[in-house]
Amino acid sequence: MFLELLRSETATSPERRTAALAGLRAYQEADRPAPRAPKPVVAQAGRAVLRDYGARGRPVVFVPSIINPPLVLDLARGNSLLRWLARQGLRPLLVDWGTPTPEHRGEDATAHVEQLLLPLLRSLDRAPALVGYCLGGTLALGAAAALPVAGVATIAAPWHFAGYGDSLDPISALWDEAHATCEALGVVPMEVLQAGFWQLDPKRTVAKFERFARLEPGSEAARAFVALEDWANGGAPLPFATGRELFDEFFVADRPGAGRWRIEGHAVDPAALACPSLSFVSTTDRIVPAASAPRLAETRNLSTGHVGMVVGGRARAQLWQPLADWLTALPATR
Repeated sequence: MFLELLRSETATSPERRTAALAGLRAYQEADRPAPRAPKPVVAQAGRAVLRDYGARGRPVVFVPSIINPPLVLDLARGNSLLRWLARQGLRPLLVDWGTPTPEHRGEDATAHVEQLLLPLLRSLDRAPALVGYCLGGTLALGAAAALPVAGVATIAAPWHFAGYGDSLDPISALWDEAHATCEALGVVPMEVLQAGFWQLDPKRTVAKFERFARLEPGSEAARAFVALEDWANGGAPLPFATGRELFDEFFVADRPGAGRWRIEGHAVDPAALACPSLSFVSTTDRIVPAASAPRLAETRNLSTGHVGMVVGGRARAQLWQPLADWLTALPATR
C-alpha cells in the first residue's frame, strides 16, 4: 500500500522517490532499544486492563485511541506524558485495550465504553478525571455521560464528524473496498486503518521518509523518528463491528455530532456534561480537523499537529503543563 502511494506521489520526481525509499530502508534497519516492562495492572474488564503509572495523587484515567497502541502517551524515556504527570503529584492510569481477535467481532465502539471502559472506571474507589486522546476522547465523553467523573479533557478528539468534509471521501472508498474482507475476517487489520490515515495526508507520508534519509543514523532526531514511526505502524486490529460503527455510523452518519449516540441509555451531549471539561484542539491537525472537535466548557487551541501536540518539542509547554494545571485545580472528589 505504501509503495503504491509512493509511486503516485512521486510520479514526476524520481529523485524524491529514491530519497523516500532510502529513508524507508534506513528506518527498517535502524536499531531499537529494548522494550520497557509494562506498568502493573490494577483492574481488568474483558481484554482491557488499567495500568498504574503512579501510586498517589488524584486518579486520572487516560483513554487512548482504539487505533494504534496506547504508548504514544508513554513514548520513550524523557518523552512520556504519563511519567511526567506522575512526577507532578498526579496518579495517571492508562487504559490498555488489549488485542481483539475474531471472537470479539461483535464488539463495536459503543461496547468499548459499556463493556470495557465503564467497568474499569467503576473498579476505582474514587471518581477519576478522564483524559482521552483522539478516538479515546470520543469514548471518554461517552463514559462521562454515564458515570460521575471529576472532569474530562480531550486531546485531538473527533466529535462532529461532519467537520471532516470532503477529506472523508478516500476513507469511505477504502472502507467500501475492504468491508467484505474485514467482515469475513471478523477484524479490521491495522493495514486497512493505516492506509486510511495515509490518504488523509499522502504528501506528508512520503516527505517524512525523505527527511529521515537525511538524518544522522543513531542521532537523537533519528531515534525519536523511529520510536514514533514504530508506534504509528503498530497496533492491534479492530473488531469488525467497531470498524463498521466508526466508518458507517460515526464518520459517514455523524451519529455523535448529530446527538444520536447513547451510552447505557444516556444521550451523550458534551455541552451538557455535569463536570468540568476541556478540549485541546490542534488548528493544523490533518487527522482530526479542528472543525470536528467537541464543544466543551473550555477550549485550548494549539498550533502543533495531531501527534506533535503530545510528543513534539513544544508538547510540554503547550499541552503537558496546561493539562497538569487543569487537573490539579479540579474540585476534590470522593
